[in-house]
Amino acid sequence: MNVALTAEAPDWTRYAEGAIVERFADATLVAGARTPFVDYNGALALVSPTDLGIHAARAAIARAGIDPARIGTTIAGNCTQASFDALFFARHIGLYAGMPDDRPAHGVQRLCTTGFEAIAQGARATSAGQVEAALCVGTESMSRAPVASYTSRGGFALGQVEFKDFLWEALYDTGCATAMGGTAENLARLHGVTREETDAYAAASFSRAIAAVEAGRFAEEIAPVTEQVFEGKGLKPRKLSLPRKVAQVAQDTHIRPTPIEALAKLKPVFGGVQTGGNSSAIVDGAAAVVVTTGRVAASLGGGAAPLGRVVAASAAGVPAEVMGIGPVPATIALLRHLGLRTEDVDLFEINEAFGAQAESVRRALGVPHDRFNVNGGAIAFGHPLAATGLRCVLSVMLELRRRGLKRGIAGACAGGGQGMAVLVEVA
Repeated sequence: MNVALTAEAPDWTRYAEGAIVERFADATLVAGARTPFVDYNGALALVSPTDLGIHAARAAIARAGIDPARIGTTIAGNCTQASFDALFFARHIGLYAGMPDDRPAHGVQRLCTTGFEAIAQGARATSAGQVEAALCVGTESMSRAPVASYTSRGGFALGQVEFKDFLWEALYDTGCATAMGGTAENLARLHGVTREETDAYAAASFSRAIAAVEAGRFAEEIAPVTEQVFEGKGLKPRKLSLPRKVAQVAQDTHIRPTPIEALAKLKPVFGGVQTGGNSSAIVDGAAAVVVTTGRVAASLGGGAAPLGRVVAASAAGVPAEVMGIGPVPATIALLRHLGLRTEDVDLFEINEAFGAQAESVRRALGVPHDRFNVNGGAIAFGHPLAATGLRCVLSVMLELRRRGLKRGIAGACAGGGQGMAVLVEVA
């Protein structure tokens, strides 16, 4: 049965039964960094996702104060191949970040939860004693998403030339014949989220993000991007170039005063509550973290104090036409496995794919506004697909530390009907 056509929201706890949950014995997130998230066709539009990932990786390693020679593997995520050497992206990120060439690398892709998957795999590797440390990276250039043809190699029939915008086409799930925005509209109907409430949620996201910028909170995450050349032993140099007259990119560019009155004037894109203003921003960016063992983390005297432990991760499936609810069963499964309740979690950092989607998740989990995306979310500063999970985990750990709190959950939905959640603890 198509769940989106039922009269009321289902019991999402049922979907927690099929979730995969893993608890990590020894996984400490030492440090992380991200690029600014820059609007589509903005100052990072010409930079390949590989180079964005290298920049974030180098910054994370430097902040961790770890010798790259102690890092045993690179786990890098990317959703949209956006350069001709994209097949090598994970390997290139590791090598140009300074890791020895006898250390393996591999790519991961779980759509919008790719960054969480990278962290989970890194935590698994350190907990199993496979490596001392893992470099986990997510990177995305949405500006460079190709205009593609998949049927041209054999030639064109007259009038049958096929070139399509990959970025636009990829936002449509052919399995359930629904656009990603349409899945948010389904959740709005199921959870009774109105246009006014969706706009109010978006306005709050922008307002909180502005406050975070003014307080310097995002500066703790961001590694400003400048023109630079990446080099490595035996490697051809790679140049990261910025547009003329742009010396540095240091801040997220989509964050701006956005009153609810302005949002209310925008037309719906999918025939309901979602508009361009209350949906996640299309941006370019990358994020990286270093995950290691407690013993190694304690030995890194030159770096900052470790951020905290990666305790557990979960992945759940939901009907594709309501994919945005995915973080709910993933979180429920995680809490059940650990013997916790929602009230035991101090802060939640859930990706805002769409305003109605994020609000539906908040309501279904019963999380108060003051513990949910306290510094705003992707509506305000953007959602570079594979980088988002790493950003969410890094953000919630930094905010827990600022507030002197202990426990947080970061999560996101994924197209096709999935969700992931990661629970972290800060000492």
